[in-house]
Amino acid sequence: MGRWAPDVAFLWKAVLTLGLVLLYYCFSIGITFYNKWLTKGFHFPLFMTMLHLAVIFLFSALSRALVHCSSHRARVVLSWTDYLRRVAPTALATALDVGLSNWSFLYITVSLYTMTKSSAVLFILIFSLIFKLEELRAALVLVVVLIAGGLFMFTYKSTQFNVEGFALVLGASFIGGIRWTLTQMLLQKAELGLQNPIDTMFHLQPLMFLGLFPLFAVFEGLHLSTSEKIFRSQDTGLLLRVLGSLFLGGVLAFGLGFSEFLLVSRTSSLTLSIAGIFKEVCTLLLAAHLLGDQISLLNWLGFALCLSGISLHVAMKALHARGDGGPKPSKGLGSSPDLELLLRGSQQDEEDNEEEEYFVAQGQQ
Repeated sequence: MGRWAPDVAFLWKAVLTLGLVLLYYCFSIGITFYNKWLTKGFHFPLFMTMLHLAVIFLFSALSRALVHCSSHRARVVLSWTDYLRRVAPTALATALDVGLSNWSFLYITVSLYTMTKSSAVLFILIFSLIFKLEELRAALVLVVVLIAGGLFMFTYKSTQFNVEGFALVLGASFIGGIRWTLTQMLLQKAELGLQNPIDTMFHLQPLMFLGLFPLFAVFEGLHLSTSEKIFRSQDTGLLLRVLGSLFLGGVLAFGLGFSEFLLVSRTSSLTLSIAGIFKEVCTLLLAAHLLGDQISLLNWLGFALCLSGISLHVAMKALHARGDGGPKPSKGLGSSPDLELLLRGSQQDEEDNEEEEYFVAQGQQ
């Protein structure tokens, strides 16, 4: 009987990992297609994003309250000085990244969006070198060349190419490089106590909302105030359907963030990175099949070249971690009983290390 125990444990871990990957795919791919579908009839992506932020803040606050009731431990609340000086830059970059990404859905296809957003790794590497979070190596230069070359091939002579939409999503990828670099630096400040992503989301959303509001006021405020979709709606049923659709998008956004963290905490950031590569392939295949996105052979070759660059980067991270004997513990990070209550985890030390790696892996999605 004991002879079968290792096989059963391995099988259970494999099933659990597969289930978590599928959950992550459902939220990640789902919100991409959902936002694209929603913006076809609701042409206010910045307002949509702001409502999503409000929903994420609501669910984050609810999660914190549940953990507090279970553990009777006080949740971290930053001072105004730390909040504005250290969190605000990350919140502003995150708001622009998400806002511009959703804005681009008005103009471009899901396939072009997916491919261009994959280039975020390129900007993350560049800013990691600038902030000295990475060391310049020949392999990193090769990663940059592969991703940049793949992006050029995918957009070259694309029949569904739109300059305005491409500029928006490329700008989002550029800001995303700043976003994830700042987020990594924020999480490395152990004294802030924001290692738990639920706490991080709770603190980021209000500043993200305020940061996105001026952009919304300039480009959508007047049009929305005179639109029959919301404020001048004559049909209560239609208004409720629109608000319900926007709320569901916020639920998907929160579920995406939580499913990513759940996958990392139960497996590793490397698993999330690898799953993200196959997720891009699934997204393109679904876009071509369901939405009729036109993808030429040259575009597919460019996508393959870009994925090879991302895969090389993931492999480098894996070899680096193995060469160091596994993930290095974060300086100043203690145990996280909140995380254990939230996820019912059993390997607390591994979870603490993975929390810091979580947001770095996000930029590869």
